[in-house]
Amino acid sequence: MVAPMERRQNWLMLAGAFTAFTISAGIMHAYAVYLIAFIEAFAWSRAETSVAYSVSQLVAGGTSPLVGALVDRLGPRRLLFIGGALLVLGLIGAALINALWQIIALYGVVMTLGANCLGLVVFVPILSRQFVRRRGMAISIVQSANGFARAISAPVITALIAGIGWRVTYLAQAAFIAAAILPLAAVFRRSEHAASDMEGAPLAPDAPPLPFHRGWTLGEAMRTPHFWLLFAVYMFTGLGSFFVSLHQLAFAVDIGFDPLYAATVLGIGALMAVAGTVVTGTVSDYIGREVSAILAYAFSIVGVICALCITSPDQHLLLWLHACFFGLTWGARGPTITAKTADLFPGPRLGTILGVITIGSGLGAAIGSWAAGFIFDLTHSYHLAFYLSIASYLGGCIAFWSLRRPPAR
Repeated sequence: MVAPMERRQNWLMLAGAFTAFTISAGIMHAYAVYLIAFIEAFAWSRAETSVAYSVSQLVAGGTSPLVGALVDRLGPRRLLFIGGALLVLGLIGAALINALWQIIALYGVVMTLGANCLGLVVFVPILSRQFVRRRGMAISIVQSANGFARAISAPVITALIAGIGWRVTYLAQAAFIAAAILPLAAVFRRSEHAASDMEGAPLAPDAPPLPFHRGWTLGEAMRTPHFWLLFAVYMFTGLGSFFVSLHQLAFAVDIGFDPLYAATVLGIGALMAVAGTVVTGTVSDYIGREVSAILAYAFSIVGVICALCITSPDQHLLLWLHACFFGLTWGARGPTITAKTADLFPGPRLGTILGVITIGSGLGAAIGSWAAGFIFDLTHSYHLAFYLSIASYLGGCIAFWSLRRPPAR
């Protein structure tokens, strides 16, 4: 049975993880707004301006195993300090850039490493141990921070850049991160000790104790087809999402919508991901991870189809439908995929396993975000990129459905 004090500590830890992920995701998603500012300031092409974001996604995926191994050894509190310091340094440096390679190095590498230390891979292992019977719900709440961050960052950063310029906006973000890290780290000081004492304890007081098992190692997991199917799911999901998401605002502005209006509409759509992600992850505890994920893919596909139908700035309804359908389930598959990974490969090496699988997400996101800009430079349209997004989501459905049965050990 979980004592009331321990239960409150669990929820405090969940709130801390949500806040930390909101901050890091908000910083990284703001690049969609900076993309337009960089094109205006430096006359870079869409593909060139997308390189930093693509590098960021590759670095995010490539360093996830390292972050996963570090959190298994050091715990989330120390990673919060490391990530916060890297983000502050990267933001200050970004305010001073004058060349493309500089933003690639600062945003694509330094800031991405910092954001990874405040990301989902850091918090999933400890939350999976604390919220066993409500694992999907807990992970989905943290994952919903992604949508919440996107909803806030687009309109806020657009307004700040219009008011004080993009360089000063970077400095303002750095100051905010520096002020936020210490309170967040304090939340996890006690939580880590509580987690070490309660590994495997369920949230619900009437939950039966879990049987002891040694847990999966990375090598054992990699010898199963389920590991590579999860890798494929992450990659297809990254492709489907980032063929669209980085260039959403640029697409709407190209059509003729006012930038602040378009950012607001897309931000409201992204805000819906908070509810969509929580519902998708929670429902997956009851109807199964596979059915929940496929429903989320279907909503995203409808959203992309709505974007394909937009041809003029008079079609406000289609822009709203695109923003809402695509935004509702943007990131909603994340907690379902992550919870599925925890279901299939539980144990003390979950952070490492999840980190390696997350490489697929970084790979898909890197290819999708750069390819969409390259396709626009060639065709002066995002339509082909949007069609590829739909095809990628369908590939994700097939791969996820193949995970119905657990792996043999």
